[in-house]
Amino acid sequence: MTMPFYVSPEQLMKDRADFARKGIARGRSVAVIQYTDGVVFVAENPSKALHKVSEIYDRIGFAAVGRYNEFENLRIAGVRLADMRGYSYDRRDVTGRALANAYAQTLGTIFSAGGEKPYEVELFVAEVGESADADQIYRLTYDGSVADIRGYGVMGGQSEKVEEFLTSRYSDGLDLNTAMKLAVEALGQDVSPPRTIPATDLEVGVLDRTRTLARKFKRLSTEAVESALT
Repeated sequence: MTMPFYVSPEQLMKDRADFARKGIARGRSVAVIQYTDGVVFVAENPSKALHKVSEIYDRIGFAAVGRYNEFENLRIAGVRLADMRGYSYDRRDVTGRALANAYAQTLGTIFSAGGEKPYEVELFVAEVGESADADQIYRLTYDGSVADIRGYGVMGGQSEKVEEFLTSRYSDGLDLNTAMKLAVEALGQDVSPPRTIPATDLEVGVLDRTRTLARKFKRLSTEAVESALT
C-alpha cells in the first residue's frame, strides 16, 4: 500500500505565495500618488485597449497588476457590487473601504482554497474625498491582505526599487504635473541605469475632487500626459 503524499500547511501556503509573487513580479509596476486635488494612478502599459487603471464608481478608482483576465474579473465584480449597492441604498453608501473589504474576502478565499491556484494579482482601490485628509487608498495583495496607504504606493514588477525612490522624493502638497513626473521617474528606476518611459507607453488616470461632475475619475490622453511631462 502506497503512502499518501503529504505537504505541511505551512509549506503549501509558502508555495502558493511564491507562485503568486513570481507571476506578479513579471509585469511592470503601477504607482499611485496623492496630489493636492486628488489621486493619480500611473502605469506602464503600451496597450490602448487592455487597461490597468479604471473607474469603479463616482469617486472610486481601481488599478491592478498581474494576470489581466484575473484582475479584469475582479474589476467587473467590483463595478457590479458598487452599482447594486448604490441602486439599492444611496450612492453615498458606496465606499472604497467596503469595496476593498469585498476584494480582500474574495482574494483570501481563493488563496486559502486548495482546489484552485491563487490569483496572480495585486490591486489598488482609491476613493477621493472632499479634502486630501479624506482620501483613501488601499493596497490588496494576492492573499487578501489589505494595507491603508498614505501619500504614495507601488505594486508589481520591481516595486522595492520604485518605492525606495518615491520614499526619498515624495512630499505633501504636490500638484498633478509634479506628481505625474515623480511617478514616471520612479517607474523607470526598476533597472540600472534608470530608463525613461515615453508617454505612449503610459496609462494615467486621476480622481480629481475639483471636477463638477459626480464622477471624479478621468483618463488622461497620451497628448495630455506628454504635455504634463515636458
